[in-house]
Amino acid sequence: MKFASLVALGGLTLAPVLSHAAQQELDGRWEGSLEVAGQVLTIAVEFETSDGSLKAKIDIPQQGAMGIPLTNVRYDTPRVHLELPAGPGLAVFDGEHDDDTIAGEFSQAGFVGTFTLTRADSAPALDVAPEPVPYAEHEVSFDHGDITLAGTLTVPPTRGPHPAVVMISGSGPQNRDEELFGFKPFRIIADHLTRRGIAVLRYDDRGVGGSTGDVMLATSDDFAQDVSAAVSFLEQRTDIAPNAIGLIGHSEGAIIAPLVASRSDRVAFIVLLAGTAVTGEQILYAQGELIARANGASETEIRTQKAAQRRSFEVVRSDSGWKELEDYLREQASHAVGLMTEEERSAIRDMDVFLDTQVKAQVRMIRTPWFRDFLDYDPVTALERVRVPVLALFGELDLQVPPSVNTEPMAAALGAAQNADVTIRVLPKANHLFLEAKTGSPQEYAGLKKEFVASFLDTIAEWIAQRTDVRG
Repeated sequence: MKFASLVALGGLTLAPVLSHAAQQELDGRWEGSLEVAGQVLTIAVEFETSDGSLKAKIDIPQQGAMGIPLTNVRYDTPRVHLELPAGPGLAVFDGEHDDDTIAGEFSQAGFVGTFTLTRADSAPALDVAPEPVPYAEHEVSFDHGDITLAGTLTVPPTRGPHPAVVMISGSGPQNRDEELFGFKPFRIIADHLTRRGIAVLRYDDRGVGGSTGDVMLATSDDFAQDVSAAVSFLEQRTDIAPNAIGLIGHSEGAIIAPLVASRSDRVAFIVLLAGTAVTGEQILYAQGELIARANGASETEIRTQKAAQRRSFEVVRSDSGWKELEDYLREQASHAVGLMTEEERSAIRDMDVFLDTQVKAQVRMIRTPWFRDFLDYDPVTALERVRVPVLALFGELDLQVPPSVNTEPMAAALGAAQNADVTIRVLPKANHLFLEAKTGSPQEYAGLKKEFVASFLDTIAEWIAQRTDVRG
């Protein structure tokens, strides 16, 4: 779940100017961070030399941007120069390549900072075997109204019809693998389940990859209808058992799964990975405080952040007072600058531009239809109507959907539904992505080993197998 952004980054543009051999020095995936005014934004860039030119794409997970194609790079050994035309103004990366590191200065919209990229291990996560896989992979598409959703259906090699699951991604634009820093959670889950006799459909979100539409103009209810269309698509296939189709949702996807199941008798079971059981407002307060504290914020800074959240939510609900909110947020941003160290403040070249950029980025995010809907939606209303089997997994160190806030209300809601088959587990040391973590902060994501915590995959596979009579 991604509810905030530091810099409104757009499409990075990089241009080739060196020889083929020199360009290949950068080929591969680079992961790291961008630090500006005391804040950190995780980034990843993947370079590839193709047809004599250097191509690249960028991941900016905190802003929901994954696999954005890049153009225009200047690489004059050892100097690397990258430019990013974005909403707040041109962003410039000026760095130096030294063995397995690219590091240097970042500047945009009146402030400067530093960035560091380190060559990442390009080997796939251990959970996914190299090609070819021992099952069928089909490129598929299905329609919901005027939206076309494209994805991958993996089908076991054994005789069907097979039980199946539809994967539902978290908030923000996600591809079918829910890819983050080279980690492909949905691909890994699909591989594991398909080897165990369970077909898996995973698809690109609206406006991502092969899918049409615009994820930023849709609400959770729209996404629920997309999932229903995916279930209908599977029901029409002769290799899928129509009475054994379930849903696996992660983060916001785990809010959508109960919504779909509560409206339809065509869903056989649901698996909720880091799903919420309180309103969007409550989860935003909780995650804001926990992440800020994990990242070293003072109690004063945390209280100030919560006050700004509360003021913003009031304006969103009334859809009035936007100008006053912008003035308030600017005042708070100015106050935050006053709490910075001298070194952090010195990174801001143009204070007015810096403050305007901060305010506009926040307001742009909370004025989306999705945010207005998410703020007051209470997942309990759907959970209280779910009577199919439910497996809910949480990460002990998840700061975005903390189990301490969500497990009890989820259990109570499913109890109110008189659901006789509910399993809720908290996995030790796991973060929001179910990777083994130290603090759970999103700032750790890029540097963590790209493997699910022990028992995560087997728990899901065995639970589904027991409810669909799969032997694999």
